[in-house]
Amino acid sequence: MRHTLPLAPQFYVTAPQPCPYLPGRMERKLFTSLQGTTAEELNGALSQQGFRRSQNVLYRPACSECTACLSARIDISRFKPSKSQRRALNRNARLERRATSPWATDAQYALFRKYLDSRHADGGMADMDVFEFAAMIEETPIRTRVIEYSDRDTGALVAVCLTDVLDDGVSMVYSFFDPEFEKDSLGTFIILDHIQIAREAGLPYVYLGYWVPGSPKMHYKARFTGLEVYADGAWQIMRDPADYEGQSHPLAVDPIAEQVAGISLPDMCR
Repeated sequence: MRHTLPLAPQFYVTAPQPCPYLPGRMERKLFTSLQGTTAEELNGALSQQGFRRSQNVLYRPACSECTACLSARIDISRFKPSKSQRRALNRNARLERRATSPWATDAQYALFRKYLDSRHADGGMADMDVFEFAAMIEETPIRTRVIEYSDRDTGALVAVCLTDVLDDGVSMVYSFFDPEFEKDSLGTFIILDHIQIAREAGLPYVYLGYWVPGSPKMHYKARFTGLEVYADGAWQIMRDPADYEGQSHPLAVDPIAEQVAGISLPDMCR
């Protein structure tokens, strides 16, 4: 007997586990599978509602007592680089960008390991082997590119970003770089270059992933002008970061059933 997948996506919630951003808190995620002929449409629609992609899964924080994590994007029509960001562009003028299909290479994995060992040796990805890395890069049912940055003089691979192409922007899924060049503000440069990529493609937004007020790891995202965050069910222009300190209370978050009921799906996924 042949079985078919349900047309409407099914949503699930993960078990609570320690939050990687705010000590003493627990995280939980709402997620759904990304597959089939409607994957592009579903990814686009849910990205506009604060979801992020990881391989063939879309997820959004659904913590039971905290609302700190906010999806962030840059409206490039309102972006103006600061003096320090212009310096980051100048310091990395030697780098050449190359966009490729989502295919993992040995050079990428070597750089990835170097980055993790230097900056995130105790993180959740620290034990990722070459096969898991390849899956992260290659398992995508939507339009995805690997953006590589190489030194023009030496040819060395210096930075990489896995980037999804949406109807309204580019989404930076995951980036990593050579920690030896951290002083050159490579993380900032990659975002600045993605703003340029979006401009070249005529797309209005650069999706940055989650911004977590109170987390030092995420503070850099608040430095970009034109920033918007997804809060209270809508995108809004970034106010004072202090205004977004996440609540920690059992009544701060809607029940999962209400969250799912409030998700807007594209017509072909209903």
